[in-house]
Amino acid sequence: MSSLQPAPTPTAEGYYIGLMSGPSLDGVDAVLVRFARQGLDALHHLWLACPPQLRRDFHALEAGAAYPIERVLELGLRMSGLFAEGCLTLLGQAGVQARQVQALGCHGPTLLNRPQQGYCLQLNQPAQLAERTGITVVTDFPSRDIAAGGQGTVLTAAFLDAMLRPRRCHGAVALLGGIAHLIDLPVKGPVRAFDCGPGTLIMDAWVQRHWGCDYDPAGGLAAQGRVLEGLLQVLLVHPYFALPPPKSAGRETFTLEWLQRELSGREREEDVLATLLELTARVIANAVRSHCAGTAELWVAGGGAHNEQLLQRLAYYLPGVRLGLTDALGLPVDSLEACALAWLARQTLRGLPGNVPEATGARGPRILGAIHPA
Repeated sequence: MSSLQPAPTPTAEGYYIGLMSGPSLDGVDAVLVRFARQGLDALHHLWLACPPQLRRDFHALEAGAAYPIERVLELGLRMSGLFAEGCLTLLGQAGVQARQVQALGCHGPTLLNRPQQGYCLQLNQPAQLAERTGITVVTDFPSRDIAAGGQGTVLTAAFLDAMLRPRRCHGAVALLGGIAHLIDLPVKGPVRAFDCGPGTLIMDAWVQRHWGCDYDPAGGLAAQGRVLEGLLQVLLVHPYFALPPPKSAGRETFTLEWLQRELSGREREEDVLATLLELTARVIANAVRSHCAGTAELWVAGGGAHNEQLLQRLAYYLPGVRLGLTDALGLPVDSLEACALAWLARQTLRGLPGNVPEATGARGPRILGAIHPA
């Protein structure tokens, strides 16, 4: 049994919903949870695929397509419609009425994340979401942290700190979404968190381009290739990796265009994919060793947690660290970030901070989020 123990099963305090869409915009994660003073009970989870046209329009806008402001707002409305569909379907499957839900924490796909310039823009229309669901919506969590000088990202740090306290050993959590997030959870001392590099985003983009599928199930395609050590070393020179935490990365930080500039065109597709997987494993392991000294256990969540090849390479690079999935801690691998959004909404309604200054770089604890009442 792991020495990082899950929190006790809570008693009922009311329902909350978390809605999450990551940078790939492949779909929406929706989770219904119930909190008590400590811990949570994830009652029902749903994943809803994003319509292909909405996904294409979002990525075109993100890539710099010259859309009029009306088109941007219209995309936000379509995104809110998808969120509302996910929320109402979730409630129907769980047999819970909207009036029983205290609040809904929502994170729209990030169109622009510029903490150095003081802003973050997410694609969403929360007032429409509140109107369509009849549930109070809490959203735009990064903006207050950014206003206080923070990065506005890895806001799951405060959630994980609360859920996994007290701790009897030094652990860390790797959230393997499009970007790889790392949260350091020492037994004593401040929690730290940062984006350490690419997660599955660039691998998925390469698979979509060359195999026509959304991702590489279990890493089977990558396992057919061999790592191109020369290419790997060139990719590791990316200036982001040398930046000290706290730091944050977006979809625009690691792109296929960046990768393409380093290719000769003679590489086998599966070899490039194997190299991208190795890059993700290497930068996470490097970050654990450099910034989470003393880590005894690394717990993995997110879509990348299903990539068996990636987990094997992580274990190879971290031989002295026990590797496991957050399911063992009572935190579902596939909906951990959505659970965190539900918790952040609860913190906002209770008037409590939702950030960890040591993780984001903010000047202090802040109550996050904008509230749109039902």
